[in-house]
Order: sequence, then structure tokens, then C-alpha cells
Amino acid sequence: MRAVNAARGSGFSGNVTGDHDIDRCLEVQEAIWAETFKYMADNKVMFEGILLKPAMVTPGAECPNKATPTKVADYTLKMLRRRVPPAVPGIMFLSGGQSELESTLNLNAMNQSPNPWHVSFSYARALQNSVLKTWQGKPENYDAAQQALLKRAKANSDAQKGAYDPSNESKEAGKGMYEKGYVY
Repeated sequence: MRAVNAARGSGFSGNVTGDHDIDRCLEVQEAIWAETFKYMADNKVMFEGILLKPAMVTPGAECPNKATPTKVADYTLKMLRRRVPPAVPGIMFLSGGQSELESTLNLNAMNQSPNPWHVSFSYARALQNSVLKTWQGKPENYDAAQQALLKRAKANSDAQKGAYDPSNESKEAGKGMYEKGYVY
């Protein structure tokens, strides 16, 4: 795809990796999703029958200018409104190396205002990270790990309704999951 090739040649190495700012991420994601939906339309994909699983529009992990949840939500929703047909019923975001707290705060911010899609999550690491660290594969940690999972599930359930309250989060939830050089 032309947009993907243009992104590769521009120093943009994906949402998580790199030092690109949020504006560059928006530019590249808009190009990629425009081309993707054009090809889907050309091939008569029924948009009402798909769920989109994108990354949020964020600066790269090594960018010195971090973005607030409000800014991530504004940029991500701007990209979606510009490129994703409202017939698509749901947007299920990847956590993209964000911490559990970051991904939940960003999802919550996106759900503070109405939009034409069901905006939720398809998190793996951002839903399971603290659970796995709590469990550590030890049977004696099973109950504590189960409670950690329920806490993460509740936080993300609230965030997909725009009703998340981060005041009870642990320091562990705020730890990023980005690993330089990790192949996603």
C-alpha cells in the first residue's frame, strides 16, 4: 500500500516505537486508514460487519512531548471521524505499549463525548500486566491475581462508558509496558 510505504520511508516506525510526535502519528494513521477503507470499499466489504482494531493516535514512546489523555482522545477521534465510516459498529483499541493506567485514561477520555461507534478496548497486556505480575505462576497468588483481573476489567468497563475514576489505581498500573527493541 502506498500509505504504508510512505510511512516506512519517513522515520515513522509505528505508534509505540520512535520519537515521532502526535501530529506525525495522526498524519500517518490518516493516510493508512484512508487507503485501507478505499480498498475495502473497492472490494465491497460491508462496513456494518467489521470491527476495527487500531492503535490510538499517540506520540512515540521516545518522544519528549507526552500527550494528555484529552489530547490522545481528541487526535484519535479526529482521525477516526476523518477516515472511518460511521457504519463501522465498533472500534476496539489496542493498548500499544501504554501502561494500564494510560490506556484506560485515554479510552475514558474518548468516551466523554458521543461518537458514531462503540469505542472500547482489545487490550491484552494493558488488561493482563498487573494480573500476571500478581500471579507469578504461583497457586498461592491465584486469588489475588483474580482480584487484580476484576479490578482491571472494571476499570476498562467504566472507561468504555466514560465513567472511569483513576483514584484507586496502584502505582503498578501506571508503569509503562514499552520495551525498546521489542518486536510487536
